[in-house]
Amino acid sequence: MSNAYFVIEKPENEPILTYREGSSEKKEVKERLQELKKEVLEIPVIVNGEEIQTGNMGKRTSPEDHTLLLAEYHKAGSEEIEKAIEASMEAKKEWAHMPWEERAAIFLKAADLVAGPYRATINAATMLGQGKNIHQAEIDAACELIDFLRFNAYFMAEIMKDQPYSPDNTWNRMEYRPLDGFIFAVTPFNFTAIAGNLPTAPAMAGNTVIWKPASSAVYSAYFFMKILEEAGLPKGVINFLPGSGSEIGGKILPHRDLAGVHFTGSTKTFRYMWETVGKNISGYRNYPRIVGETGGKDFVVVHPSADTRPIATALVRGAFEYQGQKCSAASRAYIPKSLWPEIKEEFIGLTRELKVGSTQDFRNFVNPVIDKPAFEKITSYIDYAKESEEGKVLYGGTYDDSKGYFVDPTIIETTNPRFKTMVEEIFGPVITIFVYEDDQYDEILRECDEATDYGLTGSIFAKDREAVIKAQRVLQQAAGNFYINDKPTGSIVNQQPFGGARASGTNDKAGSKLNMQRWLSARAIKETYDAPRDYRYPCMEAE
Repeated sequence: MSNAYFVIEKPENEPILTYREGSSEKKEVKERLQELKKEVLEIPVIVNGEEIQTGNMGKRTSPEDHTLLLAEYHKAGSEEIEKAIEASMEAKKEWAHMPWEERAAIFLKAADLVAGPYRATINAATMLGQGKNIHQAEIDAACELIDFLRFNAYFMAEIMKDQPYSPDNTWNRMEYRPLDGFIFAVTPFNFTAIAGNLPTAPAMAGNTVIWKPASSAVYSAYFFMKILEEAGLPKGVINFLPGSGSEIGGKILPHRDLAGVHFTGSTKTFRYMWETVGKNISGYRNYPRIVGETGGKDFVVVHPSADTRPIATALVRGAFEYQGQKCSAASRAYIPKSLWPEIKEEFIGLTRELKVGSTQDFRNFVNPVIDKPAFEKITSYIDYAKESEEGKVLYGGTYDDSKGYFVDPTIIETTNPRFKTMVEEIFGPVITIFVYEDDQYDEILRECDEATDYGLTGSIFAKDREAVIKAQRVLQQAAGNFYINDKPTGSIVNQQPFGGARASGTNDKAGSKLNMQRWLSARAIKETYDAPRDYRYPCMEAE
């Protein structure tokens, strides 16, 4: 039994390795890439620690090479879903009562395993399976995943310290319980770190979890699941269910013991999940906690006072890193007429320098998009812009899926601030520019705020402080993560907790204490040392 007060010191963010020529980390990840390419994984369903082969198979090929088969995975069916629910509820009996510091120790060990012996593996799996170059894989699959695990343990310890006031004769205290039931974690393809955080944050708080990874990211997800097992995660705490989202969700979402949903993905899917929970609200043991981060139509607004030199770099990185497949990616920009010629020349010039190709060539900045549906969606927007009188492709607009799903970085200029590519989420390496008259800054801020339903990220470039203040005020609800003189991407755990509102999600701020609190249910306990022995109050002494 624990008999001490345990402290988790505040971590520092995991340092980003550079993978420079001749570095040991570059040599190691290059070797691991070659090793992984030679092996086809068979990925099972994992329920209560048991690896289950259902025989209903899916395949994961590399998005940069259709012929490179990385894994075949077993899909969970009705039987496995039922087993996962049962396993979650059974494991909860012990896991919920395990001292919090013992649970934290498991995930802190997992962080060290990712940081050390499995860093090259998780990076290489993310590169091959999700089309990330080494820099994007390193900041995601290694550093951010490590940060989530370490900082969430710290945040949980900080929550435990939060205790109420106790007057004389009383001891008031708060305990922080897991939710009553199981958590359904549904994770996206585009961030290995998010795929790791969504099941582990609730589990760290004492919940048990059913984890449905994106089929297009099942490869790296499986490697992380095995890391958790090596770190000592007990059987049944996190149950790993690859397969059809509609089939798995259709069974899990209406279940009476559903305690919460931790989701990152499309707005459409999240709204369906919320609607399903609403329709079944009378059948649950509790009101399920619903935490979700969805889409974005993220903006860059440039004021006439802005220094033009950083803007082109911000647009290149914000729009084209990881092929624009970030919910925070810059996909619309409002630029004043007086600055546009200079910005245009430099932006196109920098974009022309970008190399497109395989993740295994570290010189490539742009790599493949995730799969055929994404490729077809992105290219449909490019084709629309080519054919429209209101749009003009300034650079790019070319694509090729003969070997992998490659879309060249594309810059569109439009004369219509409500042009289709200015308001709809594309999730690809496409950015649209609207050029406004310099004296229309106030109007363009209102346009930026009202043009879409999203409210995730955005940035303002200006030297004029009044312009910055005005942008922050007008765009207060337009971005949950707001950047001043920087690109609207690249949030870091504990530095810029991530999340937006409106159609972009519940803004529960992954990478902060706010998110961890969602997976805990507080119980207030009052202990009285000398209880009253008379029911009468002083006011009752006389009429």
